[in-house]
Amino acid sequence: MVMDMGREAVQETVELTYRHEVRDFASAVRARRKVSRSAGLMMGAMGLGFVAFALISAAGLAAGRVDAFALILMCYFGVGLPLIPQLQARSLARMADLIGPCRATVTDAGVTIRAEHTTVLHGWGARPVYRETPEVFALFSGDRNARCLTLLPKGGLADPADADRLRAILDRHLTRV
Repeated sequence: MVMDMGREAVQETVELTYRHEVRDFASAVRARRKVSRSAGLMMGAMGLGFVAFALISAAGLAAGRVDAFALILMCYFGVGLPLIPQLQARSLARMADLIGPCRATVTDAGVTIRAEHTTVLHGWGARPVYRETPEVFALFSGDRNARCLTLLPKGGLADPADADRLRAILDRHLTRV
């Protein structure tokens, strides 16, 4: 029989201090495509739209006429497709900037994020899936569209070795995709 004798188990903790940046959100938005079925389908549909309108425009040009509507839509899909992650990231970063600097603490109990006027605690069930990018650890909600997102920017780690410790905690509690 083993008795605890009132001592608390040592809990591994990783802390991050950061301010949200557009590049971190852009990385997370791109990572979401791998997690969310609807995000992947939307990008695929936009790619097909670009190809379809490019073929319509090429067929029109080969016949000696210019289909302005097809050219406009081809440009819309061709320019809009690559810009979507950056535009979403800018929007998310503007909203997050209102929160100000953050301090996140990751333990076996979950993720706690503190800012000047707010504190948020996520148990592991709230964000059961994560994806690592070169810039961030992006934690996503478990719904099939991965609507909710929690960012843990690697730039907020005090020591690069903390990334390995953070990854180990996340791997214990979440599914990596």
